[in-house]
Amino acid sequence: MAESHGGAKGQPAGAHTEADGGHHGGGFPPFESSTFASQLVSLAIAFVALYLIVSRVALPRVGGVIEARQNKIEGDLAEAQKLKDQSDAALKAYEGELAAARSRAQAISNETRDKLNAQAEAERKALEDQLTAKLAAAEKTIATTRTTAMSNVRGIAADAASTIVQRLTGVVPDAKSVDAAVDASLKG
Repeated sequence: MAESHGGAKGQPAGAHTEADGGHHGGGFPPFESSTFASQLVSLAIAFVALYLIVSRVALPRVGGVIEARQNKIEGDLAEAQKLKDQSDAALKAYEGELAAARSRAQAISNETRDKLNAQAEAERKALEDQLTAKLAAAEKTIATTRTTAMSNVRGIAADAASTIVQRLTGVVPDAKSVDAAVDASLKG
């Protein structure tokens, strides 16, 4: 079904109803020259009223909000700077305490090492003295044992030589010749 231009659905092109405005006059009302002056006056009154409402009510509220936000931001920045300064001071104090603690630990370490070295040196010296005394006693015992053994060796050697000569020759040698032979053998 085709529609005709200019009318309502199903009505002929030139027909107008009361709902359409009833009369078909000039152009667009804001551009009609007969109402142009009153429209300018109405526009000026509306503009002045809107300007007064905005400047007296809205702008002070917006300005107050902006000023409050600016004050809050400045306060927050000041608080942040104060906290940063405090944290910097705390960090410096911490670093100072840490350096002092390291110095104390180093001093304690050096003192302990010196004490332990002195104690170890004293124990080493005491142990050396004990070992020296034991070594001297052992050398004395060895010398005594050697002397005793050497005196016994002469007697044993004389007895052995006498026994060997007797077995080989069947004759018992005299003691003086055996002692002379053993003495000559021990010296050489």
